[in-house]
Parts: sequence; C-alpha cells; structure tokens
Amino acid sequence: MSIATTPLHTALSLPQIQSFAASDMAAIDTLIHDRLTSDIVLINQIADHIICSGGKRLRPMLTMLAGHAIGHTGPHHHQLAAIIEFIHTATLLHDDVVDGSELRRSSSTANALWGNAPSVLVGDFLYSRSFQLMTELANLEVMQILAETTNRISEGEVLQLLHVHNPDTDETTYLSVIERKTAILFAAAAQLGALASHADTQTQTRMYEYGMQLGYAFQITDDVLDYTANNSQLGKNLGDDLAEGKATLPVIHAMTHSDAATCERLRMIISKGDSDAMPEVLNAIRTTGSLDYSRQRASAYAATAERALEGLPETEAVAALRGLARYAVQRTY
Repeated sequence: MSIATTPLHTALSLPQIQSFAASDMAAIDTLIHDRLTSDIVLINQIADHIICSGGKRLRPMLTMLAGHAIGHTGPHHHQLAAIIEFIHTATLLHDDVVDGSELRRSSSTANALWGNAPSVLVGDFLYSRSFQLMTELANLEVMQILAETTNRISEGEVLQLLHVHNPDTDETTYLSVIERKTAILFAAAAQLGALASHADTQTQTRMYEYGMQLGYAFQITDDVLDYTANNSQLGKNLGDDLAEGKATLPVIHAMTHSDAATCERLRMIISKGDSDAMPEVLNAIRTTGSLDYSRQRASAYAATAERALEGLPETEAVAALRGLARYAVQRTY
C-alpha cells in the first residue's frame, strides 16, 4: 500500500498523524484480532482485555510511519507492526504483575481481574505468538533485530527490579533502564518499518536512532506525568512510581538538589515506597525545579529524534514522525 506524500515543512498534530495512518491502523487492528485467538478461552479473555483497552498504538504506528517515510508499504509492514504491539502488550502484562498494579488505561489490570499466574502466562503466549508471526516473514534480519530487542527488554525489567526502593539510583542507571525497557522497542519499531521498505543500512540506523531518542522522550514525560497528570486522564493511579519505590528522574534530581534534611526524607520515602508522602515529594520536586529539569531532558531527546530525520525527503510521513516526537513531550496523559 502507498500513501500520497505531500511536501511539508512542519510537524503534524496527533489527530493529523492518526488520520494519515488510519487505514494502516485499521488493517493492523484486524490482523491483531485475527492472530490473537486461541482455543483456550482464558487466553482470549485476558488478551482481548488488554489489547482492546484503549492503548495509543504508538509503536505499530511508528513502524508504518517509518515505512512511509522511506517508500511503499504493504502487508509485511502490517505484520511487523502487529508483532511490535504483541511484544509491547506482553511486557505490560508482566510489568503489572511485577509492580502489583491494579489500574491501567482507566481499567482494572489483568492481574487484578484474573490473578498473577494467568497474566504472566498470557504474556508468554503473546511473546510466543509474536515469534510465530516473525517466522512467517522468513527474514533472518527481522528475527535478529527482534530477538535482540526482546532480550534487552528482559534485561531492563531485571535492572529496574534491582533498583526498586533504592534511593541511590542515579540518572545514569535510570536512563539505562529506559533504554532497555522502553526506548529499544521504539527503536526496533522504526528500524523495521524502514527495513521493510528496503531502506539502506544508513537510513535504517537513522530510523533506529530516531526511535531510540523518541523512546527516551516518551518515558521521561511519562515519569513527569506520574506526578503532574490528572488521574482520570492518566488512566492509572497518580504516584504509582512513588508507591512502588521507583526513583524516577524528578525525584533523582530533587534528591541531588535538596538540602540535607529534605534529601534524607526523600531517600526514606523511596526506600519505603510511600504514596501518602506524595504532597511532600511534589513540594520537593517543584522547589528544586526537578519537574522543569525533567521536561527539558525529555525535550532534548525529542529534538535529537527530530534531527535524526534530517536528510529525508520532506513528506507528510516525515512530518508525522516529527509531530510524534513533539507529541511525546507535549502530551498531558
């Protein structure tokens, strides 16, 4: 499939991006539902619950936009996009179990409804189904990229687990977790879209870098929103990171820029995972400018993502990628 590309010198808004990608996303959704089914009823129930719970589908959209930015797209792009979404959904199921989360996208989590063991096992099912879809493409390079990606995601999960309730978590470690847990799947999504459009190695690398930087921007913004967003918009409980004892960038920055007494108090809160201390933590991160610092860091990553697009033809697809980078840091949920 090919979409007409009109020369532009700006960034598209999210509604414009969604309109541009609408036919592709409809095809991807159909493929996801067709390939999600199992003769085990519980698998269908849990998989349907999380797949249909209103996610933004940013990662599969990224695969399509990257493909369109290079040239023609087709069924292989849709299959790659579905694979990316299955992998992402599997990580969400596992994450919610590890974190003990009860709310995601304004709905009860699968583990809250069906328990931890079924959620983990259906996450495994989605991983294995994604690899079934990969083998159908019969492309060793695709397999290598996604095998490396899923391995790095698993490393990121373990690395984050090692630093839960650890007030000594520094910015370097925090960014390393993001790179493995979040950014690498964005990077793979973008690279695979370009690969499926027969991009050369240099262009694939450029798209990979775009996705990586976008992933950093997206996750840092997520971590800011955990302290600033409206509960109903965010779709999860405000302060979940704090309750789980995760030292994200706003708190890490606040601990290194507070007076000794405040720093010690923040360290104690992270060690315990105390969501009741939210007003106290908010005061500290605002006083130290930590929210602004975190937003600036996210914006810097988004700007780097945009720079990775330089040299590509100025088409509507590239404008959509540029808009996605801006959306990542401007969103409110």
